Amino acid sequence: MSLRPKFNTLQLSDTGKVREHNEDAIGSNRDIALLVLADGMGGYNAGEVASGIAVRTVLELVPPACERETRNATDPETGLMRQTIILRDAIARANKVIHQTAKMQPQCEGMGTTIVACLFYDNRVSIAHVGDSRLYRLRKNRFEQLTMDHSLLQELVDRGFYSPEEAARSTNRNYVTRALGVEPTVQVELQELEVQPEDIYLLCSDGLCDMVEDEDIHLTISTFNANLEMAGQQLIRLSNDHGGKDNISVMLAQVVEPFPARTSMLQQIRSIFS
Repeated sequence: MSLRPKFNTLQLSDTGKVREHNEDAIGSNRDIALLVLADGMGGYNAGEVASGIAVRTVLELVPPACERETRNATDPETGLMRQTIILRDAIARANKVIHQTAKMQPQCEGMGTTIVACLFYDNRVSIAHVGDSRLYRLRKNRFEQLTMDHSLLQELVDRGFYSPEEAARSTNRNYVTRALGVEPTVQVELQELEVQPEDIYLLCSDGLCDMVEDEDIHLTISTFNANLEMAGQQLIRLSNDHGGKDNISVMLAQVVEPFPARTSMLQQIRSIFS
């Protein structure tokens, strides 16, 4: 069953006012409610190579793997939903492809990318991220960042050297401590959360959150929640108005109605006697 009717979605990307080309990559599969955003780095065109590989790999690997899952099972080793493990493994595979490409092609040496992705299933969302691309949620007028940046600045905040307010004013925000393609393996941060109707999820590159305060992002989405296209365009406009120093990518997903997983007749019978 396609999840398209269950969500309103929007995806936009803009080069910004300073960069010569766009190293961000975004993509989605609306039938399974999968959204992926990557922010590449590495000089010349290598950054966009890395981010492009990341998004394509996840979009290629996750859908067929999800189709093979006929039940809402959990992984015995981690206790996580199988959908979360599928998302993690796809990102791990993308890391290997980027790392191997960088080794084989001199012009791509040193390239890497951050990534944030979410996959909706059975009234829940699986979230996976590496680096400082972010995912936020707006629920009943409460706006919160769900991912924690893998960055030097965030580590300093965690250790008490900076307050969150001081970190927000810092000019050294972009030193990431984790990215795809840098090492042969990568640790992917995972979360599983319950989803409620009318929730709005925002995936964005740091070209947005470095230029626009969270309060202004919150106000913009709240004001234009009935028109996601307008909300996305306004977020990019705000970032450019504040300098547009980096590429800006925005993805929005608004939950229209519940999306429980279908269960087979055999599963229903088993649940009766379990």
